[in-house]
Amino acid sequence: MKVERDIMTIEIKVPDIGDFAEVEVIEVLVNEGDQVVADQSVITVESDKASMEIPCPQAGVIKSLKVTEGDKVSEGTLMLILEVAQTQTVKADSISDAPVAQPEPTQANASKPETKTGSVISTVQPPPDVKPHPVPIELHEPTQINLSKPHASPSVRKFARELGVPLQQVKGSGPKDRITKEDVQLFVKQSLLGNTAKDSHAVALQPTENGLNLLPWPKLDFSKFGETQEESLSRIQKMSGPNLHRNWVMIPHVTQFDEADVTDLEQFRKTTNELLAKQGVKTTMLAFVMKACVNLLQKYPRFNSSLSEDGSKLILKKFYNIGFAADTPNGLVVPVVKQVDQKGVSQIANEMSDLAKQARDGKLKGADMQGATFTISSLGGIGGTSFTPIINAPEVAILGLSKSQIKPVWNNKEFEPRLMLPLSLSYDHRVIDGAQAARFTADLAATLADMRRILL
Repeated sequence: MKVERDIMTIEIKVPDIGDFAEVEVIEVLVNEGDQVVADQSVITVESDKASMEIPCPQAGVIKSLKVTEGDKVSEGTLMLILEVAQTQTVKADSISDAPVAQPEPTQANASKPETKTGSVISTVQPPPDVKPHPVPIELHEPTQINLSKPHASPSVRKFARELGVPLQQVKGSGPKDRITKEDVQLFVKQSLLGNTAKDSHAVALQPTENGLNLLPWPKLDFSKFGETQEESLSRIQKMSGPNLHRNWVMIPHVTQFDEADVTDLEQFRKTTNELLAKQGVKTTMLAFVMKACVNLLQKYPRFNSSLSEDGSKLILKKFYNIGFAADTPNGLVVPVVKQVDQKGVSQIANEMSDLAKQARDGKLKGADMQGATFTISSLGGIGGTSFTPIINAPEVAILGLSKSQIKPVWNNKEFEPRLMLPLSLSYDHRVIDGAQAARFTADLAATLADMRRILL
């Protein structure tokens, strides 16, 4: 170790990185002309096992970079040339074999500063009783000093690259302002909302064409690869697409999965249909689920609520209107059965049948699709084991039903075949926590297993 007082040019090489050799540079974190501090990360390398940041062991100004993204480096590979000012402590193992040192000013020229070629100015030699000051360093124009490089781990940097998030605009919430994955996610959410972030952990989006500083959507001529055909989106798809996008982005979705034993309920449904066949009544499993859900919504009122527009209040609703997804030739629509708590299963089934027919015929009115407090989306007639339905704002929850299957269930003595209905409950995590969601689905499963519970 030794102390130099003049501007020196030193070589910074890749230090010992363990058993890794010929690892790829996946990110260069600095630019030529940048001023760096000791131990500041300058490049990120990635092997087949891990990624790591390589720091600069010395403070100074980067004169030139010797690596770019995609290069392969090993221990001893030259990373950059660094200009170090006087009074900097230089580590011996970081200095090249032949450092270029500038001569100290002589007494003959001590009366005025000597201007070096380029951008470095050396000050006059101070008297012995005066403390020496650091040498001022000018950078080549138009480069500006950047003292606030984003502080983040390689995994967070990779996550940000995948989302197209500029880490320079994200404020970290971790130790020493380290940027976490949650900070990047919050930045994306604030960006999509288009508002200035009020939280200290996020920075407002700088307006761009796509709102996220992402790469533009790929423009490809698919006809170069084969035959193509264009098809216009239906009116329903054009209307529902932006709504689904808004709901997915603005609502923190979580989905709780469960199963309900509906063996006895299915048998009861078939028997009921046989008894009511002459009256033209045909009950469905969805009608029973809808009735059971209303019973649970009364027990868990948060699932039948909405957040106020400013998000500061919860609006608890005392009415129970259930929407259901209806498949039509032009796409899915969501008719609403009103006042479900005041109707029996057969009446609910009849109204659902009428609304579904109107939907297929394109005769639904706007009022038929408004006022829902909770929604059920059933794919049981098609198939699948589970899915994550998107919440229909301003509701806070939606229930998905998949295809029932016969499964072996242990009855404390033996396995017996039971008809199991998969349940997928998506909920707004700002309003409902995981424990509440788990209790809701568990109670719903118990109710469907024995509908007599709704009489209690």
